[in-house]
Amino acid sequence: MKLIKALGTILAFFASAPLRVHGQDHTTPAQWPLHDNGLNDVVQWDHYSFKVNGKRLFVFSGELHYWRIPVPEVWEDLLQKIKAAGFTAFAFYGHWGYHSANNNTLDFTTGAHDFSKLFEIAKRAGLYVIVRPGPYVNAEASAGGFPLWLTSGAYGALRDDDPRYTAAWEPYFAKFSEITSKHLVTNGGNVFVFQIENEYGNQWVGDPTKRNASVPAGKYMAALEASARANGIDIPLIHNDPNMYSRSWSKDFAPDATGNVDVAGLDSYPSCWSCNLDECTGTNGEYVAYQVVNYYDHFVETSPTLPSFFPEFQGGSYNPWGGPEGGCPGDIGADFANLFYRNLISQRVTAMSLYMMYGGTNWGALAAPVTATSYDYSAPISENRAIGSKFYETKNLAMFTRIAEDLTITNRIGNSTSYTTNTVVTASELRNPTTNGAFYVAIHATSSSGTRESFKLHISTSIGNLTIPQKSGSILLNGHQSKILVTDFALGKQTLTYSTAEVLTYSIVDDNPIAVLWAGNGESVEFHVKGAKHGFLINHSVSNGTFFLDKHGVIANLPQISGMTVMTFDNGLKVVMADKSTAYQFWAPNLSDDPFAPVDQSIVLVQGPYLVRGVECDGKVLAITGDAANLTAIEVFASKRVKTLSWNGMELRTTRTSYGSLTAQIPAIKDTIKLPKLDSWKVADSLPERLSNYSDKGKAWVDADHLTTPNPTKPDTLPVLYVDDYGFHNSFHLFRGYFEGAATGVSLSVQGGMAFGWSAWLNGDFLGSWLGNSSLSTGNLTLSFANASLHTTTPNILLIAQDNTGHDLRDAALAPRGILSARLLAASDYTFTQWKLAGTAGRDSPLDSLRGPTSEGGLFAERLGWHLPGFDTSNWPSSSPSLGLSAPGIAFYRTVIPLSIPAGLDVGISFILRAVGSKKIRVQLWVNGYQYARFNPWVGNERRFPVPPGILDYRGNNTVAVSVWTMSGEGGAVEVDWESEWVVGSSWNPGFEGAELRPGWRVERLGYA
Repeated sequence: MKLIKALGTILAFFASAPLRVHGQDHTTPAQWPLHDNGLNDVVQWDHYSFKVNGKRLFVFSGELHYWRIPVPEVWEDLLQKIKAAGFTAFAFYGHWGYHSANNNTLDFTTGAHDFSKLFEIAKRAGLYVIVRPGPYVNAEASAGGFPLWLTSGAYGALRDDDPRYTAAWEPYFAKFSEITSKHLVTNGGNVFVFQIENEYGNQWVGDPTKRNASVPAGKYMAALEASARANGIDIPLIHNDPNMYSRSWSKDFAPDATGNVDVAGLDSYPSCWSCNLDECTGTNGEYVAYQVVNYYDHFVETSPTLPSFFPEFQGGSYNPWGGPEGGCPGDIGADFANLFYRNLISQRVTAMSLYMMYGGTNWGALAAPVTATSYDYSAPISENRAIGSKFYETKNLAMFTRIAEDLTITNRIGNSTSYTTNTVVTASELRNPTTNGAFYVAIHATSSSGTRESFKLHISTSIGNLTIPQKSGSILLNGHQSKILVTDFALGKQTLTYSTAEVLTYSIVDDNPIAVLWAGNGESVEFHVKGAKHGFLINHSVSNGTFFLDKHGVIANLPQISGMTVMTFDNGLKVVMADKSTAYQFWAPNLSDDPFAPVDQSIVLVQGPYLVRGVECDGKVLAITGDAANLTAIEVFASKRVKTLSWNGMELRTTRTSYGSLTAQIPAIKDTIKLPKLDSWKVADSLPERLSNYSDKGKAWVDADHLTTPNPTKPDTLPVLYVDDYGFHNSFHLFRGYFEGAATGVSLSVQGGMAFGWSAWLNGDFLGSWLGNSSLSTGNLTLSFANASLHTTTPNILLIAQDNTGHDLRDAALAPRGILSARLLAASDYTFTQWKLAGTAGRDSPLDSLRGPTSEGGLFAERLGWHLPGFDTSNWPSSSPSLGLSAPGIAFYRTVIPLSIPAGLDVGISFILRAVGSKKIRVQLWVNGYQYARFNPWVGNERRFPVPPGILDYRGNNTVAVSVWTMSGEGGAVEVDWESEWVVGSSWNPGFEGAELRPGWRVERLGYA
């Protein structure tokens, strides 16, 4: 009966809904219901867009993860960059595993665990926030962000209504919700939506169109929603459906289904989420570069009364083990940003969040086996915090959506090649039913095409139907490109009737509008200013423009643009025409921290610098903050009351142009950065456990004696040798197996995730290694004892050293880590008499609570804290990782290096690791106690590892440590170097104290030998 009732409701809705025929939509806001969550009307939504405090919002958001950049001071740098790019919001995942070392512990207070600081920074920056707590987040994090104590099998299959799992997630989710509740827009904060679970398209069993509900999935979602509400979350609850086939959690699709959220959104990666394109053929079909996807019909079917919303849309791709060095920016660079994000707008999307805007680093054991240490993600902000063409291309669109208020209410009138005079170019027409302003989004009819195409566009305007440009020239799609061209676009009291250049931004200065338009270098441009009678070309870089008067206003036609051209009109409008490179360095900083700050009160236009972070006006001085390196010409369009510019506190010699702007020069930075050499190392053996005379009686070791396991994968031999069953989880583990008698070898099956590896020794003699493979998570070897010394009067000891690369994602998170099978080979029936197991010091209660439960593994050096600042190495011999080892083993190298970065500079510093000789090595790098590289040249190609300020002390001593694990008789070594990848003068200070983020060595570590 419920199904019949639900179908009846759906049929009744569509019977009364506005009619769409062949992609045409002529509805009005009054025809669509305005929703709220029944708790308040602070955040509302309808078919068109979100509304916050009664004002419509175009959501342009980007993702970052606080737990991947565990320095709160750096969050300010990143959010300032996101704000500068014109974004109205940012999003972040929580990470249950980062906050919960065991099922009795939650840390939301130490260091970066205190994510509430993100909300405070967002408030200062003027950014709305999308919060996505999990419990499961995927994120290419180990076990998808689950705490690894959850992966033993003792809590059921996970992500369902199993009471064991429910009891596990409830404390984390409740506390996360409670902390977030204090920062909601309903409480004066900036959080406006709250996501329930992640990519959980499990609402239906089988074909979603039959609406056969999964009861466990529905109850799970309902329980999460109830917990959020009970802990103060009174804003809309959202979800990101992982594909267009799941059709999950939308009230429009199934109004009475259990677990529905307020606003169901979509999650999509049209260009493959991985730099290994083979990973995506099963979901997207055969990969075709720059092939856009039709989402419009999906939203019409599944959520017609909700805004078309992407809580997660592709911002880049992760780089898997074996992927290309530096990722794959060629497939998802500036052209990708230009084409795909405009295409979303052409399909009426009014809320999108890019994954990732800043990827960061898989420091410590955060990574799942699918990725290496880097999580750069080819994102607009690079892992080393630099910005480039992809950032600027994204900025140019985001700045437009920030001021294009008509975009928040549009109907899609049509989509075809009939809009253009070139049959290989198509366009979509979006029209605001209230103002009649329109947006024409042009793209190659075959979106994967990258040809250079000229065309004219047929448009409908308030002055009639036109084909533009009217006078001369054409519109150009130059390669993989799309354009959004406006008609009847309001600029305060003036109107841009049409433009063949794109609108970048505009501001109202001294009651008169200033619009910034942009197009490619050398392109022709034409636009019409309604109501004007005269136009004047004041400043131009290359060629003159021509003005034509018609009965409705003035047409401006520029045959070739380059640099920046300024035009004024007799109705008070000023137009700045910029080519792409000039537009890249155009900024619209805000005098207000209000994300809705109106253009007539707060936006200042600035051209020139690498980055503009903010502005303040104190009387006659406009104080601008930002980043620049070289001698930079700066031009500012601001109120005539402003007489002088300052840059990062330095007053500039300011001149006013004939058209009212202020110009000055930012001097080049004077200081150069020369990092000290990494040439003073101490060394110690970090694998004494391989030796027969090593004692495993200490508290670092536990008896591995379980004969049963809750894990659904049962071992082939006993005892159970799964590390998670014994409270060990991350990174490096050691197994010592005892036996007596004349065994001839051992057959081992070890599981540790893709790209993991292991080595074995018998009584100190090396037996062999599984070197690792980017596609295999289990390594099977049969090793002979022929070249090892067997004991005849004392037990033999087999040591297995395992590099665990983390737990898999989704359902595979329960796949065990450890030894699946260990069988002695002999003529007689010999078996192991005892097994011991070691891992992270403290097991589920790690000693380093601030860096967190994912910060270290069970390497001898880690257990004793050799990687931490303050450990005394004065008695160690000197050596260098570039000399390395001549035999299999693990050596640990350590040095202390001072840094003295001059005040006023920001620097991106990266470590570079290069194998010397054999690639059969595994290397880890620690900086002030944080693991910032897992270098595995046998499997991976990543060699450059950025380390942020706060982890590095930019004005103090830094402890740098390296472990070198040689996995063959060839031995091995690694060169360790570092370099400054970029240097800018900046208002953001990377030289903050930050000592609390770098706690040092404690004597209790000695007990874990």
